[in-house]
Amino acid sequence: MRPANVTTILEREFQSTAEGHHTPVMLWGPPGVGKSQMVAQVGERHKVPVIDIRLSQMEPSDLRGIPFRNGASVEWAIPSLLPDAERHGPEGILFLDEITSAPPSVSAAAYQLILDRRLGDYKVPDGWAIFAAGNRQGDRGVTYAMPAPLANRFSHIEVETHLDDWVSWAYAHGIDERIIGFLRFRPELLFDFDPAHNPVAFPTPRSWEFAHRALQKFGGGPLMVDTFQACVGPAPGIELGAFIANLDNLPDLDAILRGESVPTPKEIDLQYAVASALVGRAVRARDLGEGRQEVYGRILDYAATFRQREMGVMLVSDLHRAVGSELFSVPQFAPWAKQVADVMLYN
Repeated sequence: MRPANVTTILEREFQSTAEGHHTPVMLWGPPGVGKSQMVAQVGERHKVPVIDIRLSQMEPSDLRGIPFRNGASVEWAIPSLLPDAERHGPEGILFLDEITSAPPSVSAAAYQLILDRRLGDYKVPDGWAIFAAGNRQGDRGVTYAMPAPLANRFSHIEVETHLDDWVSWAYAHGIDERIIGFLRFRPELLFDFDPAHNPVAFPTPRSWEFAHRALQKFGGGPLMVDTFQACVGPAPGIELGAFIANLDNLPDLDAILRGESVPTPKEIDLQYAVASALVGRAVRARDLGEGRQEVYGRILDYAATFRQREMGVMLVSDLHRAVGSELFSVPQFAPWAKQVADVMLYN
């Protein structure tokens, strides 16, 4: 399932705790596709805490608690890491990460917690959702087969990568437009993991974020390509370095935004690069507030000049995801939409 749909489901499952309809959700997927980040985003959006429990690092007693004598009986000290309405708040997310890496004795201790929302005398507060995540057995991680009794306590979603969803996330989180442009040019490199070869560095949404950081630290220097390779692997790192080196031939973005006549590049990689750079300029104009509609209009004018109209459609689609429905009120939008209507409807 694509990330945008996964996030929608997680949002609804969190909200359903108030209605008594919540079902714990298990996210499956290879390393680096953003499973943990999706859960964190739901918490951030609702301004609630996310308690991240790594079951792979725990013993059964870490969940069940430690027994102590109270008179003639034995009681259990409830672990402080479990959600508590007084300490953590009435709403939140209990996230059981790396659950497939937990030994069977630990995952068995979580059975009652997941399905019945309790462990002995402890009870999960009503406003807390329960999510979990883990790698599949074929992903070359430390994994155990999920026991059927545990699996039957979740609804199950397999997380896939999707370039449009990643691009939307990347613009919202300030990822360098050069990285975005490169992945628009080479979409198959967003995720390229072959467990049979057991690579150390390989392209994933997470490692492209590492490449973004490397670009900020080493961009233009002699170590730039080496750090790219350290993040996303040898071949993709070299390709990214060559793509960025070629950006010296990029059209004058300021001239485009002034409304001057600037020809679109003939090279396809530069077309992707200028499209991503223009959306980045639009995001900055949106954040500044002043003159943003004029910037959006200039970009729409430029989108209409691409010989391959599909490229202009991609540019405007990314622009819409980045700045929202305000784009529809820009005067240039209606003429542009009419010009590409046949591409949008039939291709």
